Amino acid sequence: MTQAILSTKYQLVIPRAIRQRLHLRSGQRMMFLIKGNVITLVPERSLSELRGIARGIKHGPLREKNERPV
Repeated sequence: MTQAILSTKYQLVIPRAIRQRLHLRSGQRMMFLIKGNVITLVPERSLSELRGIARGIKHGPLREKNERPV
């Protein structure tokens, strides 16, 4: 588990290994999701980066809940 220290200015530095793995770049916007006492940091993606994300998905009729794949 990688750690970071909150500075006196309430700033965090995302470690290099994580930045490289997630292809984060300088100036990229991040979203904070809070659930209970847990903070999840989610990088905001542009629409052009999301293009083709659902390519090849079948859009047939919806199945009953018990027939859906796990």
